[in-house]
Amino acid sequence: MQDTDAALFQAVHGIAGSLAGQPVPVVMEALLRQLPKAPGLEISEIRRIAEEISVGRDPSGL
Repeated sequence: MQDTDAALFQAVHGIAGSLAGQPVPVVMEALLRQLPKAPGLEISEIRRIAEEISVGRDPSGL
């Protein structure tokens, strides 16, 4: 589980670095394509992450 969490945080961090400020649909598409599959990761959570990145935040905490 820790490996999955680390992979998720790294993926979010990478997407946040390259897509900060982009429209939510663009960020959502990247997240859906690049995030590793993780149990319990709901589409609503992915949208919240996309919204954060869209306004220039890095929700990964890295």
